[in-house]
Amino acid sequence: MGDPAGIGPELCLRLLANPDTAATCTPIVFGDQRLLQRVAAAIGLGSGFATVDLGRAGHLDRDATVALESVEGPTVAHVPTLDQAAVQPGQIDANTGQGSFDFIETAIAAAKARVIDGVVTGPINKEAWDAAGIPFPGHTELFADRCACDRFCMMMYSPAFSCALVTTHIGYSSVPEAMQTDRINEVIELAHHAIRKIEGREPSVAVLGLNPHAGESGLFGDREEEILIQPAIERAKSLGIKIAGPLPPDTGFLPGRRENTDVYICMYHDQGLIPFKAFNFDTGVNVTLGLPMVRTSVDHGTANDIAWQGIADPASLYSAVNLAVKLAVDGR
Repeated sequence: MGDPAGIGPELCLRLLANPDTAATCTPIVFGDQRLLQRVAAAIGLGSGFATVDLGRAGHLDRDATVALESVEGPTVAHVPTLDQAAVQPGQIDANTGQGSFDFIETAIAAAKARVIDGVVTGPINKEAWDAAGIPFPGHTELFADRCACDRFCMMMYSPAFSCALVTTHIGYSSVPEAMQTDRINEVIELAHHAIRKIEGREPSVAVLGLNPHAGESGLFGDREEEILIQPAIERAKSLGIKIAGPLPPDTGFLPGRRENTDVYICMYHDQGLIPFKAFNFDTGVNVTLGLPMVRTSVDHGTANDIAWQGIADPASLYSAVNLAVKLAVDGR
């Protein structure tokens, strides 16, 4: 459901009521049924969905497992840990942070138990997580930890083009140190495999440089392009991957390049997410690659300024669900 004080509850209500979604999968919203009823009343939506009470967060006992396995239509999986009466739209605190974390933990437990086929996450608020003392900077790192994955990455996908990130939620000063050649190769290979699986064809990969003008042959930066990035590109070529770079970041997303690129390998968070969201905000999907389960997400935040107002656009959530269904079906 995402952060209960944001737009996640509204988006989930719209998803549960969407006949197109019900025609392709059985949506189960891990969240708080009471909170969903409040939001539904606030924006004039129905909330009469089947409910399964899961009890303790992050854990599925035998009764909860059987109940989830018996679900036949749109359902709310009630995780009763949130002090929902204290939640106010747009107001973040430790309560909303812990609640959103507990919803995700329980969904991950269900996916690990193979009770569900994939997890689609709503938007969280990282400040709320921090207020609750949660030691993860975001979904990606939490899923990797719970799945004991050392080889993973974050990719933003759209049919137009995708962006996979070498580094994610760290400060700019920490980026060069985290850009090891092995890590760049890891992201290239994960992204190449994912796009080939999603699109059903051999993808074209473009790698961006770190520095302005891709370093201008060492004039800018500490020769990261020559020392770290180029060796990773050469290794990818030796594996038969169609790849170009390192490209100057300021021209990498020009129309001619976008038309011939399926996925960009970006050195840091905003290098990829600024152009990606500028072109694909309504249809973009966040995918965690390398996990033993399907995990997709919306590509936007909690939008606290419009929470519980009935005006949030569910397009990205629908796209995330559709991609999760495709990945789950193809992986069977």
